Amino acid sequence: MDKLAFRQVDVFTDKPLYGNPVAVIRGGEGLDTETMQRIARWTNLSEATFLLPSSVADYKLRIFSPSQELPFAGHPTIGSAHAAIESGFAKVANGKLTQECGAGIVELSVVEKQIFLKAPPVKISDVRGKLPFASKLLRIDVGPIWITGEVKSAEALAALKPDMTALSQFSTDLEATGVTVFAESKDQAAKIHVRSFAPAHNIPEDPVCGSGNICVAAYLRATNQLERFGGRYVARQGMQMGRDGRVAVQVDADAIRIGGHAVTCVEGTISV
Repeated sequence: MDKLAFRQVDVFTDKPLYGNPVAVIRGGEGLDTETMQRIARWTNLSEATFLLPSSVADYKLRIFSPSQELPFAGHPTIGSAHAAIESGFAKVANGKLTQECGAGIVELSVVEKQIFLKAPPVKISDVRGKLPFASKLLRIDVGPIWITGEVKSAEALAALKPDMTALSQFSTDLEATGVTVFAESKDQAAKIHVRSFAPAHNIPEDPVCGSGNICVAAYLRATNQLERFGGRYVARQGMQMGRDGRVAVQVDADAIRIGGHAVTCVEGTISV
């Protein structure tokens, strides 16, 4: 029986238990894919990651949901970068880090204790299907694929209780990870509220979704609505699940970046 270093990191929060947790395992170079997938399923979190050596970046990251390996995901990338820095597995040089993953090389930066990632290039297409609670749907691929649309108000978004069976079938039919919807916020903490649902992948609702927030930013840019919120804004997510995550979003002509705080809640070893 082997013991591997384990951290459970809460992402998009500087207060434990308010963000989205990710399990980060170090020392798993000898594990096969089946074992990694079994560990991810056992942790019962939306994602578990494996920090590995890389010959082309500061480290390599393999990312697993409970059901499959993912080429990229937002909150696991930021949480794993936090774990890599905290454990000494990787060192920040001039505020920069690089991560190798299924989507390629992801650039990260550390700014005032927040970790930002540069999103992979997005691929956007229209959606012919409809949802009763969201308008102008786009299928946005950033590794995970989110059907993205706007809900009429933050109140309507908060009250939303979608049919998970129907939403799962809708996502499967469109070969998507799930559905991310957003609404303009009236509170002072954030300009946008976001919710992300992925029941087809055994995640009824993701507490604070990095890739979903990338897709919201890509949606606003593609529909010429960035002026409503500006190229720099904070999105809030997770209130309906007893969380309160904050995602800092930066939209430039060349790239979308998201970032936030992260905090380790559990540290120890896992036996495999």
